[in-house]
Amino acid sequence: MKNELIFDVVVIGGGHAGCEAAAASARLGVNTALFTHKFETIGEMSCNPAIGGLGKGHLVREIDALDGVMGDVADKSGIQFRLLNRSRGPAVRGPRTQSDRSLYKKFMQEKLVNYCNLTIFSDPVKEFIFRKNVIKGFLTQQGKKVTSTKLILTTGTFLNGVIHIGETQTPAGRYNEKPTTGLSEQLQKLNFKIGRLKTGTPPRLDSRTINYKNLEEQHADKDPYFFSFLTKKNFNKQISCRMTYTNESVHRLISKNLKRSAMYSGNIKSIGPRYCPSIEDKIVKFSDKKRHQIFLEPEGLEDHVVYPNGISTSLPAEIQAEICSKINGLENVKIIRAGYAIEYDFVDPRELFLTLETKKIKNLYMAGQINGTTGYEEAAAQGLIAGANAALSIKGEEPLILQRSEAYIGVMIDDLVTKGVAEPYRMFTSRAEYRLSLRADNADLRLTKKGIKIGIVGENRSRHFNEKSSNLNKIDKIMFNLNISPTKASKYGVILAKDGVLRSASQILSQKGVNMSKIREIWPQIPKFSSEIDDQIEINAHYKGYLHKQNADILAFKRDENLLIPDDINYSNLDGLSNEVKSKFKEIRPKTLGQALRIDGITPAAVYILLSHVKRKSIKHIA
Repeated sequence: MKNELIFDVVVIGGGHAGCEAAAASARLGVNTALFTHKFETIGEMSCNPAIGGLGKGHLVREIDALDGVMGDVADKSGIQFRLLNRSRGPAVRGPRTQSDRSLYKKFMQEKLVNYCNLTIFSDPVKEFIFRKNVIKGFLTQQGKKVTSTKLILTTGTFLNGVIHIGETQTPAGRYNEKPTTGLSEQLQKLNFKIGRLKTGTPPRLDSRTINYKNLEEQHADKDPYFFSFLTKKNFNKQISCRMTYTNESVHRLISKNLKRSAMYSGNIKSIGPRYCPSIEDKIVKFSDKKRHQIFLEPEGLEDHVVYPNGISTSLPAEIQAEICSKINGLENVKIIRAGYAIEYDFVDPRELFLTLETKKIKNLYMAGQINGTTGYEEAAAQGLIAGANAALSIKGEEPLILQRSEAYIGVMIDDLVTKGVAEPYRMFTSRAEYRLSLRADNADLRLTKKGIKIGIVGENRSRHFNEKSSNLNKIDKIMFNLNISPTKASKYGVILAKDGVLRSASQILSQKGVNMSKIREIWPQIPKFSSEIDDQIEINAHYKGYLHKQNADILAFKRDENLLIPDDINYSNLDGLSNEVKSKFKEIRPKTLGQALRIDGITPAAVYILLSHVKRKSIKHIA
């Protein structure tokens, strides 16, 4: 056939999940294609112009540790780097940057175009091709027939997307972009559970019409904390954001017009993200609050558009204008584009294995908002895992499955495929049981070696990681063999118990207020490689006692977590389980005992019955 194309892996969608999936597959050396509506919108930041934050920043660092693209692109387009929770412990610090929208797209597109093993097509998908329960390819709007061994669906908000502004409804996947229709219906016919979710965005403002006088200013950090372990300098001028607030007058206006909001008129029946509510939701659910904070975030260095983070809305455009006119600094602001809510289809993520391959259709993978998540970072992390696993399967190699104890990515995917979602899923540090171990600073130490082993990490990062590991080991070894008495330590201002016991340099570093500068004051012979190495050694020392206990917890957790459940287990024959529990086990088909225990509504008693059955069948353990 003249218009037939053949690829090992095809990714559908050029958003954050699609970019990461295509790049991961290509890095593993398989013939990969990316199909999207328009090349110009690859890497589009559809919502706020920022990357990272609490929990989300951890995901980006993990993506980077596995040689993904988001961290590097975020650094190159960053115009305001801030480390959130800087005054708190390293485990809950969240790197974040305000990004220049146009630069982010530019660098993402340049990166993907120059990837080996990757071809990009601007041609939307029209129809899937299935053979029994196996995906074989698809037809495009331009009449191409594309055959692929593996297919990754990353459609974002495009599946039957509808934009709501007041009473007006417009089919769209993003502002001024047509939705993807027909594909949800095909999936539904194959018995996939399809649901609806919604997200929203605020009006875009003209910065030239904002009165910044007397607004609070938020500066960039003087010592930026980058996303990529390979980034060593700022690429762009750093800018400030400003802050303003809603007020009682604004709240009264919103309350008066609630029924005109798509959220409260009945036009939207789906659920939005709890942790990123619309301004209408804030007024209703937090009626005791007199004001709500608004961050005025510039969308770029050469861009007059400002994103007012905090007033996402689906009220009519004229009401949005009136709201803005009552806010300090926005009295005469011009709205460039009205805020809106968008509803879209998603697939219940319990339809997926931990590899992100669907259970019902072989060789079909899903990543991003189609799995019920919200946020660029969550989407990109899923994309990397789906792309890696599709390519590894082509190569006949073991899949990349990250455990809850080794990565936030593992926590997120396990949450999704085990519990499903009742609302758009967002990553938080509180979701991780072992967050003392899963810090942003050590993402490379946790994951890069694993990435090198499976071949997803390139030569440059491998060399950098091996050098860093070598330098850390050298200093650790030297410090372990250097000792000091409490009496002598006191001469340097380090107060210890007067017990005569010698302490190593590593033990001295773990004392409150001691850093590597103090250590070198005592032992000048300790080499200095970089501030990055010193920071890592200090964090490791200060966390050592806590981590010793947590590592014991992780080992205990893994004893149960790693108990494999046979694929052919017949839950219908398990005596002592209710029909509801049997139904949940059949639906999710947990791979391990730990995963079974985390299914919503499953009691320890039910898992004990499962464990007893499995042990009688001489269950294996993960190596």
